[in-house]
Amino acid sequence: MRELDVAVVGAGAAGIGCGVVLDDLELDFEILERYEIGSSFERWPEEMRFITPSFTGNAFGAMDLNAIAPGTSPAYTLGCEHPTGREYARYLRGVADYFELPVRTGVEVHDVQPLPEGGFELDTSRGELRSRFVVWAAGEFQYPDLTPFPGAEQLCRHSSLVRSWRAVEGDEILVIGGYESGLDAAIHLSASGRRVRVLDAAASWDADDSDPSLTLSPYTRERLEAAAATGRIELVGDARVESVERADSSGYAVHAAGGRKWSTAAPPILATGFAGSLRRISALFEWENGHAVLTGEDESTVVPGLFVVGPEVRHGAAIFCFIYKFRQRFAVVARAIAERLGADTSILDLYRQHGLLLDDLSCCEDECVC
Repeated sequence: MRELDVAVVGAGAAGIGCGVVLDDLELDFEILERYEIGSSFERWPEEMRFITPSFTGNAFGAMDLNAIAPGTSPAYTLGCEHPTGREYARYLRGVADYFELPVRTGVEVHDVQPLPEGGFELDTSRGELRSRFVVWAAGEFQYPDLTPFPGAEQLCRHSSLVRSWRAVEGDEILVIGGYESGLDAAIHLSASGRRVRVLDAAASWDADDSDPSLTLSPYTRERLEAAAATGRIELVGDARVESVERADSSGYAVHAAGGRKWSTAAPPILATGFAGSLRRISALFEWENGHAVLTGEDESTVVPGLFVVGPEVRHGAAIFCFIYKFRQRFAVVARAIAERLGADTSILDLYRQHGLLLDDLSCCEDECVC
């Protein structure tokens, strides 16, 4: 049975980015990926782009918001400001190749079991392996929430499963969910000449907060304003959808709280978020308000040695769901592992200089009000 110091599960932005730090620390690790590097980004709808802009500023100490490692920039590599999913996957593959990261593709991790003597045994599609530490970086996009209300899984189409908005059939489309993914869908559908109605329980487009995890990005606000000017988008707030059912042989009825109802000929688009990959190993975490509870080093509070990197990391009000946020925790996790292995961590000073070692979460409580 193969044995490692660290097994990283997932080769997306989080897995590759954390892998770069582990590589700098010269640890014995492997990145295990079910499909290919960046496969979640490859599955994005063709029209979907990053809402955070990429810009090259490395020489002046300003990292590209979408970069996952020092000295790299998607803007420079791809020559664009808002990359598509396929373009970003190409950037991730370039990073993995440049750093010669030990990525094993075609390996699905079926189960992770802590061992009584410490460490973990991983049951994979390529056999069993043991590792002293596990870094879970499998992410969210490949794990959509398909059951937010009755009828959703059978009758709706989740936005993450759409390959191109141009290929969606119907002249009038109903989108359930009004945050980034729902409005992105509405913007692209309206651009192709369709009329779109967006239903959202909280009217997310009206939210006002300095944290882009809680309100729309400027990029989406600009695009939404332009799309709304065409008259092809209708935004319906305070619409808490409770169920979807077949209205007749060719239509659908969407029911919301208060007896409200909408009919649509095309299957509704579901844009209500993701269940997340941590649910696959949920027994290894303590849960609070639907989120895994982590230590200050992003480690499970019930299973020592199991760490999380990526968009599912939360600490109180701090939501690390953007790359420029969760990349600041890679070195925190890698340092914790390296120190327990007795490895030299002095190279992490470089990460601190680049703003990539956020170990004081109190700064996340500050809010800009100007």
